[in-house]
Amino acid sequence: MKKIAEYKNKKVLVLGLAKSGVSAASLLHELGAIVTVNDQKPFSENPEAQDLLEKGIKVICGEHPQDLLDEGFELVVKNPGIPYSNELIKDAIKQNIPVITEVELAYQISEASFIGITGTNGKTTTTTLIYELLNVGDKHPLIAGNIGTVASDVAKEATKDNIIVTELSSFQLMGTLHFRPRIAVVTNLYEAHLDFHGTRKDYINAKKNILINQTEEDYAILNYDQEDCRKFALETKATIIPFSKEKYLEDGASLKNGFIYFCGEKIMEYKQVVLPGKHNLENILASVASAKLSGVDNESIAKVLTTFHGVEHRLQFIKELNGRLFYNDSKATNILATKSALSAFDQPVILLAGGLDRGNGFDELIPSLKNVKALIAFGQTKEKLAKMAKSARLENIFIVDNVKEAVPLSYSLSEEGDVILLSPACASWDQYKSFEVRGDIFTSAVHKLE
Repeated sequence: MKKIAEYKNKKVLVLGLAKSGVSAASLLHELGAIVTVNDQKPFSENPEAQDLLEKGIKVICGEHPQDLLDEGFELVVKNPGIPYSNELIKDAIKQNIPVITEVELAYQISEASFIGITGTNGKTTTTTLIYELLNVGDKHPLIAGNIGTVASDVAKEATKDNIIVTELSSFQLMGTLHFRPRIAVVTNLYEAHLDFHGTRKDYINAKKNILINQTEEDYAILNYDQEDCRKFALETKATIIPFSKEKYLEDGASLKNGFIYFCGEKIMEYKQVVLPGKHNLENILASVASAKLSGVDNESIAKVLTTFHGVEHRLQFIKELNGRLFYNDSKATNILATKSALSAFDQPVILLAGGLDRGNGFDELIPSLKNVKALIAFGQTKEKLAKMAKSARLENIFIVDNVKEAVPLSYSLSEEGDVILLSPACASWDQYKSFEVRGDIFTSAVHKLE
């Protein structure tokens, strides 16, 4: 860890705790900053705040006082999930107080280089796959970011021999100033998180932060099947490495005659790859490009791609029971992710979907329902999903309260050869703390079936 002096005696406000806030506050305290933590959860119910107080960090809990910025803070480090419409954040920006997320801190203290992965879909799979490729290739990777491990915690332990493979959300990237990954990956760009960003343009601009500080020595791996991603090539000085699942690219990653190629070099036969789903080809090509740029040999790449079946909660195969195949795709928190999951199967599907209502409809799903024989809807969006399914003339539509109820019903409706797929097309927060909790409940219910 670099012992930077930038924060020595600087007054810093850490807004919002959770894992990233706790890590940021502890790190800044260690770097000599005068830290104040503000979290809305009451102190008596806030063990994280209690631990920080014991370290000598000032803690204000239970509310966000509007006069808090009067204390003369020089920097705000906010939890990524706190919107910029928050009054304290708005006031900080008006006062020209920099507002960052802890990813920026991680970059500043890290001795290791970064591979940053962002995009609307495929981030977790791509991040995990790159990590596995670099690990087998003996490149000493560490994994961090939106995937569940706080980047600044990882950066504290990293050395110059490591590479930090980091999943980055638009929320995190909005709070970066100098963050510069050696390799930036943009998997794809679709309309998402408009409840946070307001407009598609603002969402895409947030994603763009992953590459605006790159130099000619860095690489930007971009999905050249998408116009928005191609436009990103104009926003960076980095060397562009395109990938495409639709056409062969001599200067990037793509397919030709059934083989994966990178910059004209044949890597391996695509049919040997075991990761399910046509949509995962984007993730595979981006990951292969990252691995090759990092010096991983073709033998190591083939070893991983012939054994890597995916990540938990992302089109994760759970079990086969009496000829029925169960898949957990709880991480499908938007319509596009569910469309991608449905495209992975040719056999009949019983779809379990529903969750947080963000105000959108679901008609975009209709073209993807051709193999769906039944829909079981739950959560805040269950009526909307049922209405959409009726419009699609789907005959078997059922409404239940939650995922746990949906599983035995799906099994009773199924026949040998069917796929039973949890792919909610919605966030989980109406009923569950996270998509992981939702997926774990599904998995547990599947294992209880006889």
